[in-house]
Amino acid sequence: MTERMADTIRAALEEMIVTGQFADGERLDEQRLAEHFDVSRTPLREAFQQLAASGLVVLEARRGAFVRLPAFEEMVEMFEVMAELEALCAGLAARRVSEPVLLAIARTVEACEEAVARGDSDGYYTQNERFHHLIYDASGNRFLAAEAARLHRRLQAYRRMQLQLRGRMGQSLAEHRAILDALRAGDGAAAAEALRGHVAVQGARFNDLMATWRQSQPASATQRM
Repeated sequence: MTERMADTIRAALEEMIVTGQFADGERLDEQRLAEHFDVSRTPLREAFQQLAASGLVVLEARRGAFVRLPAFEEMVEMFEVMAELEALCAGLAARRVSEPVLLAIARTVEACEEAVARGDSDGYYTQNERFHHLIYDASGNRFLAAEAARLHRRLQAYRRMQLQLRGRMGQSLAEHRAILDALRAGDGAAAAEALRGHVAVQGARFNDLMATWRQSQPASATQRM
């Protein structure tokens, strides 16, 4: 129960940080937040630990938790690495994926279709995460899967933000279908290229993402960009 509560609080704080309700370097007030979420400090501290693992918060002994927003260059670099890690996962998965896992991936695509029809970005993101993690596991390389999952957590807030861009959910769904087709065909090169393009936030799409991010941030945060 405490773990589920911590997950809920983590998601809420993540949204608050990314949408600019906290400034870069701001200390997260435990007492105020415990009152806001009507919880004890235990699940709140667990949520802080999760945010620290994703890089959005820095924990300092005897001082507390502080917001840390990545610089522009750091985000570019992380997305570049993420795209290559996921491409490698997809290339291996195309050769190694089992039929039951392929069916599970297909089901996430169907669930994403339903979320798009409802205009449900949160529901879409939940299925999108499952889609990606299934592919990590299908690579058959546990070290690679763990590294991909770790960086996925670091970029979680910003990957979620992409889905708020106009038309992005539909575009993402089309990309999922192309990846699934390549996996079904056992075409590693096509699967890798499709997933690399799906993850890479470059060109106009990256500019759109950053424009959305900047609009949500107070001046003290955007000055770092």
